[in-house]
Formats: sequence, C-alpha cells, structure tokens
Amino acid sequence: MRKITISIDGYSSCGKSTMAKDLAREVGYVYVDTGAMYRSVTLFALRNGLFNADGSVKTEELEARMGEINISFKFNSETGRPDTYLNNELVEKDIRTMEVSSHVSPVAAIPFVRKALVAQQQRMGAEKGIVMDGRDIGTVVFPDAELKIFVTASAEVRAQRRYDELKAKGMEADFDDILKNVKERDYIDSHRETSPLRKADDALELDNSNMTIEEQKAWLMDKFHKACKD
Repeated sequence: MRKITISIDGYSSCGKSTMAKDLAREVGYVYVDTGAMYRSVTLFALRNGLFNADGSVKTEELEARMGEINISFKFNSETGRPDTYLNNELVEKDIRTMEVSSHVSPVAAIPFVRKALVAQQQRMGAEKGIVMDGRDIGTVVFPDAELKIFVTASAEVRAQRRYDELKAKGMEADFDDILKNVKERDYIDSHRETSPLRKADDALELDNSNMTIEEQKAWLMDKFHKACKD
C-alpha cells in the first residue's frame, strides 16, 4: 500500500489532534501536531514577556528571538503518542492551559511565525507517511495531500469537550470562559490575513458534533483506505 500525506484541518477543540494521533498510530504513520508548535511559540512569548498589556504581541521582539525557539516531538511509550518539547523541555501540559489558549491565535496570525513553522512542517512531511493537523495544512502546508479532512462541530460541543478535558487533568475551568474563547479563536483564525482557516476545495468535511469516537474512527479508516488505493 502506497504511503500518502494526510492533512486534518478544522476549528479549535474539534478533537483534531486526538483523531490525528490515533489514525497515525493505527496506520503506522508519523504524527505532527502543528497546533502544539504554535502553542509552544506562544508559551515562549508568555514566559519572556513578549505580550503587551492589551494582549497584543511584541512582534519585533518575538521575531528577533525566533532563533531561540526549538520545537521537537518525542514518542511517549506510556501514552503511545508524541509529547511536545520546547528547547528540550517537556511542555505538553504547559501548552494546553487556558492562558496559552487565549493568546495563541494572535501569535499564529503573525506571518513570520507561520513562515518559520510551515517550512519546518514541510520538511517533516517530505517523505510522506505522515498525518498532520492544524488550520492550514490542506491549503498551505500540503496543498497536494492525497487525503484532506476538514473537521467541524458546534461551538457549544467544542467548549464542553475542552471543559471536560481540563477538568479531567485537574485544571481550573469555566465553561462560559471557554465558550467565549472558542468563538473568539474561530473568528481570529477565519479572518486573519495570513493563511486563514478555510476548507480546501478537495477536502472531505467531517462534522463530529454527534459522533462517537468509534464512528469517527471507522469513517476515517474508510477514507484512508480509499485514498491509498486511488
């Protein structure tokens, strides 16, 4: 069976990362969480005082320090999934906080940040046999991907999932705050000037608002096998 490139794009908190990780593990592909890469840059910016009081990014200072940011992924044998490292520090939990979530969209909208990370992502996927999820994988990073999925779900369903995820990790969470953040991120991601979130013309849409994990897995595997045969 030939190796292909799989792009999974969509709105925040749609379960894209979990879906992509599970699919990659199932078919023996490499998984890259591009959202974690943008979250890592955001974490670096937060830690180094690169945000103004109004939440805007100190872009000139961040651009000058992009060379200090090294993002990598290491396989975790206990979870069966890759963990995110920022400058060799495990930050998988740190990048999932609400503080990072509420600052990541402005960072991800910056052209020099996207250019740097897209180039890194394209290098990662040069050999195919990769599953990558994000906002612009099927439109910008891998426009020629053999299988493109665009995931969506209602804002309320996505907020509830995010709330449940944070509570399960023992972290503080407020549903109304999360719902507001989800809607704000949708707007910013869809309206930014550089690589806005949109469904690629040849992407398959998956609305998983009312799907079980098993139904979703079955749908994805069916699309994967069809793409590999084409």
